[in-house]
Amino acid sequence: MRPRLRFLERETIERILGEARELLDRLGVEIHNEQALALLADGGARIDRDRRRARLPADLIDRALATAPGEFSLHDSTGRETHRFAGDRVHFTPGSAAIHLLDHVTGEMRLPDTRDYIAFAKLVAGLPHIAAQSTAFIAADVPAGMQDSYRLYLSLLYGEKPVVTGAFAAESFALMRDLQIAVRGSDEALRARPLTIFSVCPTAPLKWSAATSQNLIDCARAGIPVEYIAMPLCGFMAPVTLVGSLIQHTAETLSGIVMTQLAAPGAPALYGGSPAAFDVRFETTPMGAIETQMIDCAYCEIGKHLGLPTQAYIGLSDAKRLDAQAGLETAMGATLAALAGINSISGPGMLDFESCQSLEKLVVDNEIAGLTLRMVAGIEPREDFPALPLFEELLREGHLLISGHTRRHLRSEHYFPGPVIDRAQRSRWLDEGGLTLGERAHREVERIISSWQPPRLAQESAAEMTRSMRAEARRLGMDELPAREA
Repeated sequence: MRPRLRFLERETIERILGEARELLDRLGVEIHNEQALALLADGGARIDRDRRRARLPADLIDRALATAPGEFSLHDSTGRETHRFAGDRVHFTPGSAAIHLLDHVTGEMRLPDTRDYIAFAKLVAGLPHIAAQSTAFIAADVPAGMQDSYRLYLSLLYGEKPVVTGAFAAESFALMRDLQIAVRGSDEALRARPLTIFSVCPTAPLKWSAATSQNLIDCARAGIPVEYIAMPLCGFMAPVTLVGSLIQHTAETLSGIVMTQLAAPGAPALYGGSPAAFDVRFETTPMGAIETQMIDCAYCEIGKHLGLPTQAYIGLSDAKRLDAQAGLETAMGATLAALAGINSISGPGMLDFESCQSLEKLVVDNEIAGLTLRMVAGIEPREDFPALPLFEELLREGHLLISGHTRRHLRSEHYFPGPVIDRAQRSRWLDEGGLTLGERAHREVERIISSWQPPRLAQESAAEMTRSMRAEARRLGMDELPAREA
């Protein structure tokens, strides 16, 4: 039986949805994009051009929900299906778009560069419980105008897994789409086997910028899945109560669904988000707060109630080092998310309020993901009934170490972590160097990167992507792309 977690009663979910619908009908949503406003007007929204507000009637929301798909798949660069976002299936992906990297050698956060990003991509390729790549941090050695596409380029060049990505500028989309087409071979092949998900973020409260609303439209029409990342902040840019913030999150996400489905009915998307509690003592947005994690699980219940696949930024930490706080916040979030059946769990590797990635933390989080995936597999009988013969063997032999029952079920019944997690006796731990968690994690980072094998990407695809990126670099004033190898 799969264990499950729920925070909301059905009646509460329906009341939240009703309140969110009323907000969209009475107050509407502010949209700074003429194309999006025209699209909504054609769909039946009431548009106030002076205030850039669109009021969405109930029937428009219902039509959008009726065409939004209840599940979809992602595929790696070879075309193999890796994800099926459906039901309570769970997939982990690193958190995205950090501006700092935690340097293991110095212990300091610093700006990452191209070689750091390549190390990250090689590492993710070797982590079995991290199902997708993400454009995890921003390489600071290229111009800002190409940072969106450059992260995706490096991800596709050095890894096979699908990529969770996004664009801070609407102008980045065309090149990012073309990079994916270079891998797939055609626009039609990309539509048939999506390679990426784009994160698109409304601005709290009830607002879409020109860039993010354009991303919604462009992705929908290109057949590229999106994840809606509404970010209400409890008590600051949203009501202080969890239910109040859920109402706002629901309204903002529904508005995104409407725009996506008007642009291209049937366009795939994840009902996601990155809300946070607001800690008034420090003026911070703690992603590791239990209230943040509760909101994440609860809004995903709302998404499931609507029949939609789900996503959340959860399973990360606000700590500044790979320490006990990092472990407890990440493990608690990942456990709750898996029990809630969140389809795409974004967060592994992240520290410091989503602003920092750590390669060492990522390998630890890979083990947390493995543990939680074992947990949600549940407990099932495995030749346990009748029990008498097995206990007769135990009494006869004095142990069951080499029993046929043990050999058949040991690997499937028990999850054995890698060397990052210490399960040795103290004497063996001392004999092997008495390494700390951080030291073991760093060793594992180095081992995985050193054993990396290039992805099975056609040479002509890699060459086409590189030509495109070089042209973009020259357009922005760079003579050549940064060196990728030492």
